[in-house]
Amino acid sequence: MSDNRRADEERQVLARKLEESNARLEQAQRLVHMGYYEWNLITGHVTWSAELYRIYGLSPQEGPIDMAMVGEMIHPDDRERVFRQADDAARGGVSAAAEHRVVRPDGEVRIVQGLGTAKRNAAGLAYEMFGTVQDITDHKRAEEDLRQSQFHLSEGQRLAHMGSWAFDESGHYWSDELYKIYGLDPKNGAPSVEQYLTLIHPQDRASTAESIKLMLEEHRGFDHIERIVRPDGELRYLRAVAVPVVEQGVFKGFIGTTMDVTAQELLTQELRRERAYLAEAQSLTHIGSWVANFHTGQNHHVSDEVYRLHGFEPDQGPLALEHFWKTIHPDDESVVKEVLTNAIHARTDYDIPEYRICLSDGTIRFLRTIGHHNPSGEIGEYVGVTMDITERKRAEAERERLRRLEADLARVNRVNMMGELAAALAHEIKQPIAASITSANALLRWLAHDPPELDRARAAASRIEQEANRAADVIDSLRSLYKPGAPTQRQIVDVKEIIEEMTVLLRGEADRQAITIYSELETNTLNILVNPVQLQQVFMNLMLNAIEAMKDTGGEVTIRSRVDPEGRLLVSISDTGVGLPAGSAEQIFEPLHTTKPQGTGMGLTITRSIVESYGGRVWATANQDIGATFHFVLPCEAKASV
Repeated sequence: MSDNRRADEERQVLARKLEESNARLEQAQRLVHMGYYEWNLITGHVTWSAELYRIYGLSPQEGPIDMAMVGEMIHPDDRERVFRQADDAARGGVSAAAEHRVVRPDGEVRIVQGLGTAKRNAAGLAYEMFGTVQDITDHKRAEEDLRQSQFHLSEGQRLAHMGSWAFDESGHYWSDELYKIYGLDPKNGAPSVEQYLTLIHPQDRASTAESIKLMLEEHRGFDHIERIVRPDGELRYLRAVAVPVVEQGVFKGFIGTTMDVTAQELLTQELRRERAYLAEAQSLTHIGSWVANFHTGQNHHVSDEVYRLHGFEPDQGPLALEHFWKTIHPDDESVVKEVLTNAIHARTDYDIPEYRICLSDGTIRFLRTIGHHNPSGEIGEYVGVTMDITERKRAEAERERLRRLEADLARVNRVNMMGELAAALAHEIKQPIAASITSANALLRWLAHDPPELDRARAAASRIEQEANRAADVIDSLRSLYKPGAPTQRQIVDVKEIIEEMTVLLRGEADRQAITIYSELETNTLNILVNPVQLQQVFMNLMLNAIEAMKDTGGEVTIRSRVDPEGRLLVSISDTGVGLPAGSAEQIFEPLHTTKPQGTGMGLTITRSIVESYGGRVWATANQDIGATFHFVLPCEAKASV
């Protein structure tokens, strides 16, 4: 092989190696986004690498590089600074890393960093520049994103009162917010375990120390609430979460977060107290609350008292709605479901005032339930209360029983009184009548003699007259109680006060019969001179008469008073009851006349006797629409007498 041929082969090998080297260099430049340049300061010739063309958004086919044009591509805000640094490099030999922005022909802004070196001749003049330019746009953007991320993390921790921490072989890290939460100074660094435990509330210190011990020995995470006492003495509640870090099965350390949950914890404690108060109040009043969907059959909330009312234990867990349905008394089940069905379809509230349930031990209880339809919820969505009215029902039954006993006792007393009165009258009248009969027989015998013994007959007749007068006196003594001008104690009384007293006295009886008592009294109603007990008896008889006329239907009793044109007190007592029997307006005041099964027929008679004893009058009229009205008038006298 000739020397020329060998030289050619060597040149070819060197050319291939150079080409491969340039390819690797270009690939390396592309990977790091760095290009290089050579600038002959004497001839002005510039050589750029392919990557440098790409960085500036230019193409090698566009011809030689014009450095003036490249200077125009520098961002206007950075141009003066870059030119000054280039001059400094030309004078000093090496330029510092000049970071600036360039504007590509397509308008995209890129951030680059250049480094240049000047070659000088023996006279010290620069004749050539060589340097590199790296596109650091992505790097700068990543740095900015990192700064933003760190800012957002720090701001988020500040807003959420949450700090982060970590520790491993390299050390212990606490975020700025974590120092603020514990009231510590970041300059002192993260506290040791011993220092940390001094911050824990004394009552929580032992359990926290045990958690830290298990965390370190068994690499176990935790999540718990702890109390701390900051150096300024303030008590705070913190939630601490620790998570072990394991890489490829090897434990590396812990990362965690700590959040200040003082506000939430205090609210939670307040909520617990309020729920306890509510539960206690419901237990005391036997009223439970619930939220349910009757359409889907779901219970969303059932208070403990509702469970107890239906005979269930609250701690046995949630129960479906059907368990509560099954406790309803069979005779009431259809009524309850009908009311609920109608309310669900109409999407309205409901109130079931009374229904029975059967407990597992056979006990029957009375309940009342009220439901409020949620207009913004689903169909059948109700929130309501259920209350135990068993004791109230028992009290009502007992009151009714006592009322009947009182009525029966009053009737028996009246009968006994009449019996005693009749016995007394019989005893008092029987003696003069018996004596009169004896004297009459004697009179007949004296007259039958021949000749008649007129003196003895006259004496017998005189005795008959005496005994008859004696019987009349007995009867008059009874009538004197109500006889006009009888010597009863009288005084000036306020009629309004008497009416108010009798209204209060009869209010209970009226309420039991669903009857309302009204008073319409004129302001100029006069005071009158009467026996207050007798006037009370008049009002008592007439008001009771009105109440008894409405005992099966309920209604209203209205008492009116005014002064009539003759200067007398006129009182009327109206009712909305059954009214007067046909043609009996006068007969009802007769003795022993009554239309009531248990009546004695004496109330209105006594009333008329009392009123007439004062020179007054009493009468009854039928109302135009329904019921009857009793009227009485009494004269008004100026002064009291005894």
